[in-house]
Amino acid sequence: MRPGVAPAATVVCLSLLLLGAGQPSPPLPARMADTGGGSQLITAVARGPGSTSGTVTWWDLKGGRWVAAGSAPARFGARGLAEGAARRQGTHTTPTGLYGLPYAFGIEAAPRGTAYTYRPVRRNSWWCQDNDSSSYNRWTEPRAADCRAAEAEHLIGHRTQYAHALVVDFNYRRPARGRGAGIFLHVNGRGATAGCVSVPKHAMRKMLRWADPARDPHLAIGTRGGRTAITRY
Repeated sequence: MRPGVAPAATVVCLSLLLLGAGQPSPPLPARMADTGGGSQLITAVARGPGSTSGTVTWWDLKGGRWVAAGSAPARFGARGLAEGAARRQGTHTTPTGLYGLPYAFGIEAAPRGTAYTYRPVRRNSWWCQDNDSSSYNRWTEPRAADCRAAEAEHLIGHRTQYAHALVVDFNYRRPARGRGAGIFLHVNGRGATAGCVSVPKHAMRKMLRWADPARDPHLAIGTRGGRTAITRY
């Protein structure tokens, strides 16, 4: 082959490669198996299953394309993430999967513009995590008689984390004993969570003003790749 002269086939292949390299990759929701069917989505992504930090992004579906509305650093369980279908209570892991967001709650008043049902936390507000209780994985006010205090979370005792929160529909509609209770998207505490997803307070307030229950927002939790990749859900 003469120096400086490339075969026509080589030129065509090179042109195609350059064309492909200039194409942006589809936004994350477009690469997911399921987004819940609504036009809003929150994604919480960690580097790997052992990670305790990552990124939360909230998205709008506009004109058939997903557009990021905002993002923030996120924290996960102290022992990372675990496949939601196999996750067990007390493991300090955040369950991966795609979940609805039934309602919001908080010790502080809802941010102006919040459309979600927002339940105020009172001094007698508890979340039952007692596997032997009929109120397992439910808000109970006051604490149910069959829910032991040692197996329940006194919500007002977590003024920082529960300034604002969204309930995550993990093991919620038909609770299976032992899988876990009280999984929320809430404000950051001092470090990793006990199994929830947390974000800075300003980000939580932004999401509450943004989220519209009429648009059926969901929360997808997962890793960048592997068996718990967020694109699987």
